[in-house]
Amino acid sequence: MNTEMLDKVRHEVNGRLDQKNKSKLGQFMTASVIADYMASLFDKNTKNAKILDCGAGIGSLSISAIKALKKVALVDQWEIDPIMQEQLEKNMKMVGVNFSIYRQDFIFGAVENIRSGTGERYTHAIINPPYKKISSSSAHRQELRKVGIETVNLYSAFFALSIFLMEKGGQIVIIIPRSFCNGPYYKPFREMMLNECSIEHIHVFESRDKAFKDDDVLQENIILKVTKGKKQDEVEISQSTDHEFHDYQTKKVAFADVVKPNDSEVFIHIPTGEEVNENNPLFAASLSELGISVSTGPVVSHRMTEFLEKDLTDDSVPLLYPHHFVNRQFQYPKEHKKPNAIRVAPESRKWLMPNSGFYVIVRRFSAKEEKRRVVAYVINPEEIGREWIGFDNCWNVFHVKKKGFDERTAKGLACFLNSTLLDDYFRVFSGHTQVNATDLKNMKYPTLETMQRVGESYQFSMEQKQIDQLLGVVNEFGTKITTSC
Repeated sequence: MNTEMLDKVRHEVNGRLDQKNKSKLGQFMTASVIADYMASLFDKNTKNAKILDCGAGIGSLSISAIKALKKVALVDQWEIDPIMQEQLEKNMKMVGVNFSIYRQDFIFGAVENIRSGTGERYTHAIINPPYKKISSSSAHRQELRKVGIETVNLYSAFFALSIFLMEKGGQIVIIIPRSFCNGPYYKPFREMMLNECSIEHIHVFESRDKAFKDDDVLQENIILKVTKGKKQDEVEISQSTDHEFHDYQTKKVAFADVVKPNDSEVFIHIPTGEEVNENNPLFAASLSELGISVSTGPVVSHRMTEFLEKDLTDDSVPLLYPHHFVNRQFQYPKEHKKPNAIRVAPESRKWLMPNSGFYVIVRRFSAKEEKRRVVAYVINPEEIGREWIGFDNCWNVFHVKKKGFDERTAKGLACFLNSTLLDDYFRVFSGHTQVNATDLKNMKYPTLETMQRVGESYQFSMEQKQIDQLLGVVNEFGTKITTSC
C-alpha cells in the first residue's frame, strides 16, 4: 500500500469516527510522512524484527516500520476501536506479514503480560499513543500501579508499558506531547524512562499545529527514539518547521545538555538553537540562595464559593485573577464573571496572604496562541489597600516566608521573568502552556544585587525590546545598569 492510498484511507476513516468517542479515547491519527520519518530512525541491522504498535489505528506506523526494517518476523497491534480494527485488518493483509490484532485495552493486556512474565517481547516499537489524562482513582491508574508505573496520562502509560515489553537493546520511536519533559506529575515516569533507556534522538516541530493538523491539535509534540538497556551517549536533536520536514536540521549534543547533572527533577531539555549560556551572570543563584520562595496561589475558588464576592466590601479583600491585568498594568476592580473579592473569615483567612511588601506573580496557564510562556506581574501593596490579599490557584506567587518583599527586588525579578532571554531558556525544557512552581524553583536567577539594579530602571509600561535591552546591559557588563533605554 503506497503513501497516497494510505493517507486517503486515513482521511476517510477519520471522518467515520464518532467524535465523542474519539475525544474519549484520545485518537489522533498519524500522517504517512510522519510515520515514514519515525520508522527511518530505527537501526536497520535487526534480523527477524518483532514490532509492537499499541494504539495502531489503521496501521500507518506498522506499515512504515515494515518497509524500513524489511526483515520482520511479526507485528503485534493493539486497537480497541471497531472502525479502526476493520480497516487495520484490511491494510495488514495487503502488506503480507505475520500480524496479530489484539482487540482489547492495551493497558490491561500489557499489565497482565508483564505480571505473568508471558507473552511476546519486542525488538522495535513504533507508537502514536492516545492522549488523555487519567485520574488517580481510575481503573487504569490502579492497573498501572500493579507493575510499578505511576503516571497521569495515557500517552506516558503506553510508553512506560512498551518499555517493559522490550527486549534489551529494543528500540522505541514514539510521537508524544512534550509536556512530560518537565513538571512534577511526570517525574516518576521520567526517572523510570531514563533508568531503563538511553535517549537516542529527539525531533521538534517548530509549528505546534502541524503534526496533527487534520485534528486541529495545538499540543506541542516531539518524536523521541530511545533504546532499552543501552549506555547513554550523545543525543541527536533535529527540528523542522512542520510535518513535511523540508527544512530539516540536525545536530548532536551532550546528554548533560539534555538532562542536567544533579537535577533532582530530571527535567528533559531540548536544545535546538543558540541556547542560553547558564554561565551568564543572569543565571547566578537559586531561589533558595536568594531567600525567595514560589508557591501556587492558595485560593482554590471552587472550594471557597461561600466566601467569594462579586464586589469589594468592608469585610472582604481583593482576590486576583489574570483578567485584572492588561499589558502588565493592574486594573481592579473589574466587571467579570469571576468575583473581585473574598470575604475574610476564620475559615478563609488561612488561605490569604498578608499585604506586606511587593509580590511577583506568574500565570500558571498561558493561552496557546500567546508568544510568551512566562508572564510576570508585580503587586504593589498600596494598590491593594487592605490587610490581606487573595491569590487564586491560577497564579504562581513569589514571596519571602509567605510575605511580600522590597520593591526593587520585585521589579527586577519581574523584568527578568518577562525577558526574551528567560522565555527562550524556559522553552528549552517546557513544551506546554502550563508554568509550574516546580519549574520556577528549578531555574537560576540573577543575584539580589543585579535584580535590585534592574529594578531601579524597570517600568511596567516597557515594551519587550526595552526589557531585553535592560537585561542585555547586565548580560554584557555584569551588574552595570544604565537608564538610557
